[in-house]
Amino acid sequence: MPSLSSPRLRGVFPVVPTTFTESGALDLESQLRCVDFMIDAGSNGLCILANFSEQFVLSDDEREVLTQAILKHVNGRVPVIVTTTHFGTGVCAQRSLRAQAVGAAMVMVMPPYHGSTIRVGEAQIYEFYARLSDAIEIPIMVQDAPVSGTPLSAAFLARMAMEIENLCYFKIETAGAASKLRELIRLGGEAIEGPWDGEEAITLLPDLHAGATGAMTGGGFPDGIRQIMDAWTAGDVEGATVAYEKWLPLINYENRQGGILTAKALMKAGGIIDCEAPRHPFPAMHPEVRKGLIATAKRLDPLVLRWGR
Repeated sequence: MPSLSSPRLRGVFPVVPTTFTESGALDLESQLRCVDFMIDAGSNGLCILANFSEQFVLSDDEREVLTQAILKHVNGRVPVIVTTTHFGTGVCAQRSLRAQAVGAAMVMVMPPYHGSTIRVGEAQIYEFYARLSDAIEIPIMVQDAPVSGTPLSAAFLARMAMEIENLCYFKIETAGAASKLRELIRLGGEAIEGPWDGEEAITLLPDLHAGATGAMTGGGFPDGIRQIMDAWTAGDVEGATVAYEKWLPLINYENRQGGILTAKALMKAGGIIDCEAPRHPFPAMHPEVRKGLIATAKRLDPLVLRWGR
């Protein structure tokens, strides 16, 4: 039976960026090259349609196009997590059912929220996830992210894990992530099948010390994150620490400077995708930020700068 000791999914599951043309249309050729690179770079799995995929600028039809195209192209090479967040319980359940139908290994879902002020309480959040669990058969990952503006205590998350059948993975992106992961595992035990790190791996090492078994990062350098995770998994704490310190400048640049557009900037520089532009009105990366990002990456020689050449 899947559990903390025997999880179905673990390792490095970076977020796949969504690629557009200069005019803002979906660029599926670049999209599929991006996926191939991320698999070749050592991703244990992928996540699509997340915030770092610019999901907030996609139409429902485009979500379906991307989900089907990517799942078909991956063709089982690695498991794929599909983000299906929506405020409406029924809409989220239908999105999740469609993702399951085309081969998603898991869905990732934030608690219901809209804008900066519309939230619901714990009773409604519990019922939201319970109904979602009843609608599907694959695991649910709770995305505990500040963007939702919804406090989710470790005690509440642990209770849902123990009482809601398919809710068993947790991506923790809040301040003090390691402490929250440690408390979540203490309270939920084996029901916490997947305690995962998030937020571009900026807190990966302390999160691993706290018990994290997965990392959902940006998509630009899975090969670097694998160096950290592989050493840790092998029991080489010193090796994981050295690898973390090695890659931390680039991790930090993504987390604090380049943000959502980091992976696409690196992929464009490496010849993987044709265009790194976001979709309007999201602002482009400042040229000086991009210059610093590429310079930082070159010092580490990640596969992203060589794969497409």
